[in-house]
Amino acid sequence: MANKSTAEKLATIQQGYTLEGATIELGAAIVDGEVHKEAQVRLPLAMMNRHGLVAGATGTGKTVTLHMIAEQLSTAGVPVFLADIKGDLSGLATPATGSEKLTARTSALGQQWEAKNFPVEFLSLGGDGNGIPVRATITSFGPILLSRIMDLNDTQESSLQLIFHFADQKNLELIDLKDLRAVIQFLTSDEGKAELEKLGGLSKATAGVILRELVGLEAQGMEKFFGEPEFDTAELLRTAPDGRGVVSCLELPTLQTKPLLFSTFLMWLLADLFEDLPEAGDLDKPKLVFFLDEAHLLFNDASKAFLEAITTTVRLIRSKGVGIFFVTQTPKDVPADILGQLANRVQHALRAFTPEDAKALKATVSTFPVSDYDLEKTLTSAGIGEAVITVMNEKGAPTPVALTRLRAPESVMGPSTDELIRSTVAASSLLVKYGTAVDNVSAYEKLNGQVAASTGDPAPGLPPVPSSATGASQADIDAEARRIEEEILGRPSSRASTPESYPAPPAPAPAPAPAPQDGMFGDIAGALGGALGGGLKSMVRSMGTQLGRDLMRGVFGTSSRRRR
Repeated sequence: MANKSTAEKLATIQQGYTLEGATIELGAAIVDGEVHKEAQVRLPLAMMNRHGLVAGATGTGKTVTLHMIAEQLSTAGVPVFLADIKGDLSGLATPATGSEKLTARTSALGQQWEAKNFPVEFLSLGGDGNGIPVRATITSFGPILLSRIMDLNDTQESSLQLIFHFADQKNLELIDLKDLRAVIQFLTSDEGKAELEKLGGLSKATAGVILRELVGLEAQGMEKFFGEPEFDTAELLRTAPDGRGVVSCLELPTLQTKPLLFSTFLMWLLADLFEDLPEAGDLDKPKLVFFLDEAHLLFNDASKAFLEAITTTVRLIRSKGVGIFFVTQTPKDVPADILGQLANRVQHALRAFTPEDAKALKATVSTFPVSDYDLEKTLTSAGIGEAVITVMNEKGAPTPVALTRLRAPESVMGPSTDELIRSTVAASSLLVKYGTAVDNVSAYEKLNGQVAASTGDPAPGLPPVPSSATGASQADIDAEARRIEEEILGRPSSRASTPESYPAPPAPAPAPAPAPQDGMFGDIAGALGGALGGGLKSMVRSMGTQLGRDLMRGVFGTSSRRRR
């Protein structure tokens, strides 16, 4: 390493980053203390679904790196999801203003800088902010993710899974927190004692603990994150009319008070995408790149089931065309099983002020390939806007390690104005679909013999709340489910000919008509074409049968049933 000349080091980097396909331009290499714009460092667009890690101490430029990569992905027609924790990423919607200092920096990097704005969709969890409300139903969220928010232990998590199983069996739709609370209250009541005993492994005491935690969530105001209309994660895959990828920017103004909710909700988005998307194999560019900021929140005190579910999702979602980039301070924040799957590395500077910091530095250095740099020295001396980079090339091999001065974003590195954000949200087509909460007939109403509560008049400019029209009878639905099950699976149906009648609702839940592409023919064709899960999904959403519920619990215990 010490015997190589500057020219030899440059040649290694130039050869390693000479790529044939479309790329994300990251910056220019720094060799022996000098920036060399002839040695460009880049990331193959086709390798973005091999996942990545952006790490570094606070204030070293991680957010600006996300900003710059997101701009280029959007330009390439790739949708992007970003969690905007500090509010800085909303600047993607506003062109930047040039300056002499900026021009000098970009010229030294060989960057042809031009002020631009990008198509941004502003989202917010349950309307906690200015963006389009993002909600999930309790049944879609699933018991594992919900246990994570409620800080349940392994035994309590298993008990919650039994409660979800009971609700699925009894056609008790878990839409919001009051639905789950009603089911647990029923099971712990004298009336539900027999049902509780049938669930074997669920004690009344444990159910009571879960109920108290649930009431605690309601007291913290978290009920607004659960409900309908549920956000369709396919909205994250859109492109703008000019072909650029839409950047979905999730506002998180109250992250500090609800960190677990934030991190867990992001995993719900990923899990839902995982269940929905078909296998895609290797693509010229990913369908979506997902940035998980503050990634350490996902893993702190996480249960074994939760960690296994994340690991499985990260491992398998790559083949569905989705890339995930974890953003955190050190690689030690990410479990080894997941870190080993992150092929693209952007490591900003680390600080070694304490013995623990020194251990983290050594651990970080050990994860990089052998290079011409003294990485311990380099990682502690790198400046703001500089990072040590190695990525996967088009042949699946790691590129040479390169200390890189990163390119400058072309949109504002800071927040957009409130007026721009509000006008963007008001003009969004998603506001019509998700702007007004609805409360359909579900477990709470069925167990209490009530009709759905009125949601009141819609907000100005929003569509009216769906009515509670009566759909097909449960007997007709189940008969059709038996027929489809036998036709698709090629064996007699396991369903009883007489549907269970407990508990009986006062009126059937609304049954929206399926879209043309979700018809029965499309379901069977999809199943016979090899996409069994995707084919059955439409049937589940339109019929709500027990067959669908049994098949649609995903890796996190999630379900993709939605009322659309």
